[in-house]
Amino acid sequence: MHRLALVALTATAVMASAPAAVAQDDGFEVWLNPAASVALDADTGIEIETAQRFRDSGAGRPDTYFARLWINQDIAPDITLSGAVEQRVNDGDADETRLIQQLSTSHGILRTRLRLEQRFVAGADQMGVRLRPRLGVSVPLDTAGRWSFKSDAELFLTLRATDRGGSDGLTGLRTQVGVAHELSERLTISVAYLRQQDIRSARPDRVGHAPIIGIELGF
Repeated sequence: MHRLALVALTATAVMASAPAAVAQDDGFEVWLNPAASVALDADTGIEIETAQRFRDSGAGRPDTYFARLWINQDIAPDITLSGAVEQRVNDGDADETRLIQQLSTSHGILRTRLRLEQRFVAGADQMGVRLRPRLGVSVPLDTAGRWSFKSDAELFLTLRATDRGGSDGLTGLRTQVGVAHELSERLTISVAYLRQQDIRSARPDRVGHAPIIGIELGF
């Protein structure tokens, strides 16, 4: 089962990362993703998630910073329903507010996530709507379960662009592969390679290659 799941996910990731038919605009980035969570009861928790994405502004890639406030509710042993509000600052570009609804599940080593976003971009014509399905795996690497291999592939499906006449349909692909280590019951760190591909109509796709460092602190 583990082997079949890894093969399926690897195939998905390879297809998602395959070069587009047109030229690509590639760039190197560094992503940080610290988060902290607090349990309110056995099934409910709140989380503050932040991100710092450092890019090359000279190449038209502004640094991005965001903070999200999540409410997470376990509705079954392997199913979590979540909602969040996000404020995003794009250095030198339009800032954005998002409302997010999310359903996460686990099935053995398989992980799924379905996220729906309502996007409010400063200066845009209208509210944007985007759907983001993700398939991944989390495979224990030691008997204690403190080390794990993680990989996933995610699609960005724009249902409504933030500007009238803007692109919709498949507008992005994200894949990542890395490892996570549970240092204690409260602290987990992860390191991964992430590839973000923005699919742009009549222009070269924009591709970012980034090491991403995650820190999760629970209380």
